[in-house]
Amino acid sequence: MTLFKSGLLVSASFVLGFCAAAQTVEPTPVGANADEARELDTVIVVGQQQTYSSAESTESMALQQAPVTSVLAQIDNLPGVQVQEGDAFGFDDWSTGVAVRGFQNNLGEQQVGITIDGMPNGGSNYGGGAKANRYIDTQNAGAIEVSQGTADIASRTNDALGGTLNFTTQNPLDERRVRVSASLGDFDSQRFYGRYDSGFLSDNKTKFWVSLSTQSATDHVNQSADNSRDHMAAKLQTEQFGIDWTSYLAYDDTHENNYQRLFSPADFAANPNSDGLTAEWTGVPYIDQLYRKAWGTLRTNTFFYLKGEKEVFDGFKVDAGVYRHDNDGRGDWVPQYVVNVGQYGTSTVPLVTFTDPAGSPLTPTPGCVSSITYPYGGAGPEYDPACFPANSIPVSSYRHTHYQKERTGAYADFEWQTPIGQTVDNTLRGGLWYEDATRYEYRDWHKLIDSRVGADYDYTAYWVQYNREFPQSTFKWYLEDVVKVSDFSFRLGMKQFSNEIERADNFAPNDAALNFKVSTDSDVLFSGGAAWTPSAVPGLEVFAGYAENFKAIPDTVLEVLAPGGTPDPETSENSEVGVRYSGQRFRGSLVYFDSTFDNRLLAVANQTVNGIDYLEASNGGYINGGGIESSGFEASGEFRATDNLSFFASYTGISDAKILGSGIVTQDAATGLTVLDSNGNIVSTVVGNQVPGIAKNMAVVSADYTDGNFFAGLSTKWVDDRFVDVGNTWTAEGYYDADLYAGISGEAISDDLSNLDFRLTVNNLFDGDWLAGISGGGAWISAPRTVVFTVTADF
Repeated sequence: MTLFKSGLLVSASFVLGFCAAAQTVEPTPVGANADEARELDTVIVVGQQQTYSSAESTESMALQQAPVTSVLAQIDNLPGVQVQEGDAFGFDDWSTGVAVRGFQNNLGEQQVGITIDGMPNGGSNYGGGAKANRYIDTQNAGAIEVSQGTADIASRTNDALGGTLNFTTQNPLDERRVRVSASLGDFDSQRFYGRYDSGFLSDNKTKFWVSLSTQSATDHVNQSADNSRDHMAAKLQTEQFGIDWTSYLAYDDTHENNYQRLFSPADFAANPNSDGLTAEWTGVPYIDQLYRKAWGTLRTNTFFYLKGEKEVFDGFKVDAGVYRHDNDGRGDWVPQYVVNVGQYGTSTVPLVTFTDPAGSPLTPTPGCVSSITYPYGGAGPEYDPACFPANSIPVSSYRHTHYQKERTGAYADFEWQTPIGQTVDNTLRGGLWYEDATRYEYRDWHKLIDSRVGADYDYTAYWVQYNREFPQSTFKWYLEDVVKVSDFSFRLGMKQFSNEIERADNFAPNDAALNFKVSTDSDVLFSGGAAWTPSAVPGLEVFAGYAENFKAIPDTVLEVLAPGGTPDPETSENSEVGVRYSGQRFRGSLVYFDSTFDNRLLAVANQTVNGIDYLEASNGGYINGGGIESSGFEASGEFRATDNLSFFASYTGISDAKILGSGIVTQDAATGLTVLDSNGNIVSTVVGNQVPGIAKNMAVVSADYTDGNFFAGLSTKWVDDRFVDVGNTWTAEGYYDADLYAGISGEAISDDLSNLDFRLTVNNLFDGDWLAGISGGGAWISAPRTVVFTVTADF
């Protein structure tokens, strides 16, 4: 039992003992709480005269996922959204992807903004970024707000080219409560969680909660991974000095073993249940480069914010806050060689694979043909033990890429509501946001102690490949005016970003080619729209919106580029028109959207079907490559058939998500979108092809039922065919994914168990196989049927 788990159990025992002794508040049964929470939540945001489309996750969507599962999975059923995770529980950030209307966050691209209670997440990229699952424990999550396109002008994110995901945390309860839960399931999954809600303290103004959780699981391929996550969080709300204060603190410590992509349809056809990584150490470095336990992502994230809200005078409100985020960790691989950086004396062998017993590098026997056939189509003689003398010793490395990021930021918003005459309501909004951040990255190589035995390595690095820093500042201002006249609402807004990023090379601090600054200021970006809520048809709203978005050049772009090679920042234009309705039994929406973004940054991956380039000096370079055009329809609706039974359905039809070129043949050739022959004629092009990873059609149908102490639900999502590669030569076939949950309150069994709740969750109910996340010309396999049982107790 880990120290963290021991502390959790001791803390839970202490709190339970305290509550049993105090007896100042009657315990509330879990079943009662759950019944209240399971009343139909708002799925479609309606009745607010919004000029943009948005939706929220519901309690039912949360119940479809086990507490062990990442909070990201809870939005997968919303229109326009697709969440793909290579791991059954979302443990593996490497294989996690989120797509919204043709825009994607995955291993190579970050085009969808993420905020936590409105605070920026600092990017979602693998090298120093953090998605929402690093900030929020699943059982502390509130509704997840999805703005699929034009979004709110005040959103604080640098990545929102195509929509924003705002993950919220639950507020403290008004009455004291202790909640503990335990989950056990497939793939050795287990989770223990405890939370204490103080209720209102004696001042009747202050309340807080504090929670601890620990969970672990292995992988679904060969059960060799050691995945674990420890999470601590606390939230406080109070009213002091006439100001409403909210504070949140989260600490997350995660160790993940990754999954590998497949790079050809033949690999998937051969075995749809294997990603190719191995469970056993063979002693042959070329094969052991795929040893799963050495493919690792280690991260700790600490996040804190404090914000205050106050109505300064009638109609004028101010909201301001500060936040701090620290990210620290590394990514691991085991290259099948040692880089000769001088440790082998006068040897001229650049990559050492075998040595003699004295430690001198060897070269393979002339004319020897390797018999190694796996992985990546086989190895050359320099990697085959049979091509060296019998007493030769294999050598290999453990490569660490160390990531660290520090962010400090502040914001201030105001809202001024004032009538104009007798018939016009006017609301002026505005705000400022500033963030100062620095990302640190260095890579070191460690020699394995004995490559014949296992992956243990010398903690003293034999080579530090590079060491860089990326200081960055972001400033944003926005202003918006909203006018309401009778049944109509009109919005007009503008915003602007100013971003400065620096590249500092710690190996050569005086080299101007390696140390420079890049400023990327956006134009003034306009947004606007209108909404009509006809009084003759209560619950009906017609809306239209338009927004220009901008993404500053991320620091990853400067990893491998000199100042003259810096690409342009990405920009986008999003428009939508739709109708939504909210009635007694039915509510729903229908939206048409059209999005275009230019100067798309294409990631140049450092691994392919031919293997991994471990000497790549970064996670891959970036180039501008035209853009993407996306358009289509979204429909969603919820029907409450009875007080106990409800149905939800959504459909997304993306009629066009294609790759755009620059319009200049030579430029498209330079960015790899077009191939030319020696005479300048086009041989092939991907311009006009469909964007990889984006399905043309998606549909969801779900049903949820509650009856006293019993609750259950079934949801099925269909995802159409997607292309894996930009050439559109490899198709990931469409699939159906069904999730089932069923639970019962202990009160149904015995009055003595009234404070207990039992829930069974089954994901991928029919045990289907499909290609899940797609990035960089490869695809991760899906997780098989996964069952988790959870017991929750309230005191």
